[in-house]
Order: sequence, then C-alpha cells, then structure tokens
Amino acid sequence: MVLAGGTNNRMGELSRKRAVAAMPMAGSYRCIDFALSNMSNSHIQKVAVLTQYNARSLNEHLNSSKWWDFGRKQGGLFVLTPTITADNSSWYLGTADSIYQNLDFLRHCHEPYVIITSGDCVYKLDYNKVLEYHIDKKADITVVCKEMPEDTPGLSRFGIVKMDDEGRIVNFEEKPLVAQTNIISAGVYVIRRRLLMELIQKAHDEGRNDFVQDILIRYKDVKKIFGYKLEGYWSNIAMIDDYYKTNMDFLKSEVRDYFFRQYPGIYSRVEDLPPAKFNPGSDIRNSLISSGCILNGYVENTILFKKVYVGNNCVIKNSIILNDVYIGDNTVIENCIVESRDTIRANSSYIGEAGSVRIVDERNDRYIL
Repeated sequence: MVLAGGTNNRMGELSRKRAVAAMPMAGSYRCIDFALSNMSNSHIQKVAVLTQYNARSLNEHLNSSKWWDFGRKQGGLFVLTPTITADNSSWYLGTADSIYQNLDFLRHCHEPYVIITSGDCVYKLDYNKVLEYHIDKKADITVVCKEMPEDTPGLSRFGIVKMDDEGRIVNFEEKPLVAQTNIISAGVYVIRRRLLMELIQKAHDEGRNDFVQDILIRYKDVKKIFGYKLEGYWSNIAMIDDYYKTNMDFLKSEVRDYFFRQYPGIYSRVEDLPPAKFNPGSDIRNSLISSGCILNGYVENTILFKKVYVGNNCVIKNSIILNDVYIGDNTVIENCIVESRDTIRANSSYIGEAGSVRIVDERNDRYIL
C-alpha cells in the first residue's frame, strides 16, 4: 500500500496543482515511480495507491499497471480514493484512517503480509530482504530506518528512532523538538495483514487516525517493533529545498549510475516524444535534458524536464525547469524552479539568492486554467 494522498504546505506553490507523490523527478520520472519500481523489482503483484489531495495528475500517471509490470490476472494496480458508503462520508482523516476506509480491500486479499510505504521518497530497496528480516526477528512490525549524517539539517522533522543491539525499536519520536539520534524512519513498514486490520480497527474505534502516532508509537512497548537499516541513497522531498537538492543530486554521476545503470532499474509511464534537439549556438554543461526539448541557449547545472523550449541567448544555471515550459529569448534564470506549463516572456530575469530557491510560476494565457 502506497500512501500518496496527503497535502503538504511546505512545498508551497509546487503542490498547488499536484500531490507531492506526483512531483516530477530526475527529468523523466514522478516521485511515486521509485516506490512502485521497488515493488515491481521485489516481484510484488498487488499494489494499492491511496490518493486524495490534488489527485488528477497522479491518477493519470497511474492509468495502467503495465508501466511497472504488475500482475494482470494475479494482482494488479489499484487506485483507492475516499468513497462515500453507508457507514462513512468523510475524506481520509489521516494515514491510519485512509487504511481503515479500505479495510474491505485488505479483507479480500489473500497475501499474509502488507508493505506500507509513502510516495514522497527517492530510494531503491528490495522489500523481500525487509520481509526476511521481519520473519527472522519474529517481529510484529518492521520499520525501515536510515542512518543520516549527524550534520543533516532539520532532522527533527522526521520520525526519530532509537534501537537496541538486537535491532528492536525502544524509542520512537515523531518530529521531536530535538533529535536524540541520527536514525530516522524512512516511511516503510512491514506488518502481517491480519494484525494490521486488527490495529487499524482498534485505532478507528478509539477515534485515532494517524498510523505513526497511534499505532507505531502507541504500541512500541506492547508489540515487537524492529528497525531494518536501509543502505544506499534515500531522500524525502517533502520540502522545497529537499526537492531541489534531490533533483540536483541526479547531476552527480554516482547517483545516476546507482538508480539508472545498476540493476534493478526505475520505471515510469512513457510518452511518445521526439529526442531532444540542440540547435547551433546552444551550450550545455552538466545538465539532464529530457525528451521533446529544444535548446538554443546556455544551460549549466540544470535539469530540463519534457517539452522545454529554450530561446536564443538564454542563460539558465542551477535550476529545475519542469514539463512543457517555453522560455523566450534573452532570458536569465538562476537558482530557480520553474513551474510546468509556464511561458517565460523574452528579456525576463529570474535569479534566486544563493542558498535559497526561487519558485517561478507565471500564470499565462498559453493555457486556460
């Protein structure tokens, strides 16, 4: 189950039109592709994505399971949205409530274990190894954890985990004022299906709606909850600076090699677009250029998503240009994220301050919103 329905004010204008899980990543992907690819590579056949907030573009992206090769007759890709029933007429009130509103889906499944993950993280993980660890430890719940560098800013915005020598979680604090350790929850959990249904039902009966606060933290001394340490790259894009940094990490060869050259790969919905075209006078340095782009200017340390047009004598540095953006002649863009479907008029200048990312959202007449 992929929890992809939450809203997030920390993404500012970027989440005004789309869910965070649908945020474009690495030139040709959406953030949810990483969780779905991990499931496909782990040979998981049945996947449910729980959507709610600004779900249109996310639902379009998930219009077919073929992109991730989920099972057709045995399993498939299910998109679960809030539904009015005789017993319920509300939106998802939290992560636990979103699972509760889909208990019928779990009841009709036959798989013994459930993997719960969020749709806003970039990583690679074989969930089978987590399941083997879960069974070996005889755990009730296993939480995938990531040991972050001690100088990581803003650790307190994550769930902070403390484990004993055997790997059992002895303390779990959600977004504490001061982080006591540098081990965080990566937002991936393994739990037996029947136990999940029991805990979710009990949480609902008590009026509790959050999976972390009302199940993981509440039951940490009652249930055997273990932590599985994730090795390799992991990033959460829940803030503008994190989203910018994660995308820019893909300009590093080791990150690109890890995700796109080392088996297994990352998959996404494919569009039929022509190759990128570099016209005479264009100068491209250390950048990712996606399909359908046409370039005439200077581009450095930048990610151009699909169908971007860069006019003559433009200078674009240290920026992220999202899908279907038209940039007029003689434009300067630096340290910016340009929202999709924008038209940047000729002779414009958008420069973000060093260490601060500027969001450019030109609402124009090229598209009627």
